[in-house]
Amino acid sequence: MFDVAVVGGGPVGMLLAAELALQEVDVVVVERRAVPSAESRAGTLHARTAQSLERRGLLAEVGHSTWGSVRFHFSGMFGLDLGAVVEDGPTLVGSPQAWAEHVFAERAVSLGATILRGQEVTGLVQHDDHVRLSNGVEARYVVGCDGARSAVRKAAGIRFTGSGARVAALMGEVRLPPGLPGGYHRTPRGWLIVWPGGRITTYDYRGPHADRDAPVTLEELMEVAEHIAGFPVPMSEPRSLTRYGDASLQAETYRSGRVLLAGDAAHVHFPWGGQGLNTGLEDAFNLGWKLAAQVKGRAPEGLLDTYHAERHPVGARVRWNVAAQNALADPDPRMDPLRELFAELMRLDQVNAYLSGMVSGVDTVYDVGVPGAGWMAPDLAVETDGGRVTLVELLRRGRTLFLDLAGRDDLVSAVGARAEVVRGKADSPFEALLIRPDGYVAWTSEAGDAALPGALDRWNL
Repeated sequence: MFDVAVVGGGPVGMLLAAELALQEVDVVVVERRAVPSAESRAGTLHARTAQSLERRGLLAEVGHSTWGSVRFHFSGMFGLDLGAVVEDGPTLVGSPQAWAEHVFAERAVSLGATILRGQEVTGLVQHDDHVRLSNGVEARYVVGCDGARSAVRKAAGIRFTGSGARVAALMGEVRLPPGLPGGYHRTPRGWLIVWPGGRITTYDYRGPHADRDAPVTLEELMEVAEHIAGFPVPMSEPRSLTRYGDASLQAETYRSGRVLLAGDAAHVHFPWGGQGLNTGLEDAFNLGWKLAAQVKGRAPEGLLDTYHAERHPVGARVRWNVAAQNALADPDPRMDPLRELFAELMRLDQVNAYLSGMVSGVDTVYDVGVPGAGWMAPDLAVETDGGRVTLVELLRRGRTLFLDLAGRDDLVSAVGARAEVVRGKADSPFEALLIRPDGYVAWTSEAGDAALPGALDRWNL
């Protein structure tokens, strides 16, 4: 019997397996595909995801990082500068989804995870002390990372609620005629998005296809593109043609007994801003160390339930901002004045910071029960007796850290062996910090010495 079975071997499932294996959990990934997919619907990793990956030593492997100012869009309007809100790490990372999945799988296997391919899970049975999957695999806990139509979610009886699709989207890689302008094109009939390298996307506001599972043909893609553009768009050599919609759905709970959900199994929405994959990867970073503590029998009471408490609001907020972008994207010409006004507002620094922080994820702060805490700790450089070490380097082992930056022997004594203690000097306004394995601050010296024992009880592993 495994400690944890992760159902679904996409990027989220593989990253979660790596996080669990880092904590020496016996984890298996059960994936229905016999071989990894080469298809990449997503390719953008935002700043908060990049920060988390850097704290595990995966950033350099996963893709090409861009630092500083990055022009980005909100509902197809390129008025944001994401770099204005990013103070730590790269602003954006180009990483095709299939490559990220490969990197995470390699890391998981190197840490001892097992990957079973060509095995589809269609159901499960929960017992008092374990879960049995339909393919015979048994584990103490199961995490469904098996997509929007998650069999794990359905078998666990978790409701998936929200709104259905109104927009039909098609996407594929094709050979396009020379001279076709790239970028986002909005017409009174929908959107035509032409990506570098021959990828094309259509947003058709006539409504979703009657058969969501019907294969996409080149003829259908050309017909829809012509309808939206108002002129023929010749294409040839089609590859990886897919369809999807703008349904916005979320699991009512991310945990039911010994079954948990992450990624698209927990939340789906339209891809405005490329936020879906990022939200799922952050689910994995949040869940991994908590589930490991539960499996190892060292989790404080209620620790595993903080996964839902922290991540469900984040997923709901992403769905909310995507819904706003969807409303602004409506091709009806009556929306034009609103889009023009919004484009002007986006040039204001305060508006840019608000929207950029939301889309990039850097505004994510958890309620950790300590005033002034819950934010991602920046990459401090700590001068210790043994030399200089960065917080990024310290977090690669996935341990709880206590940074003593002011020679507070009393606090170090109070912490004892409940966290990895690092003593030294750093450019920080705090005398001490308690940092969770996912990099988020659980306590600061500004909260007062009396609050430290409670923070240790709640988060210490």
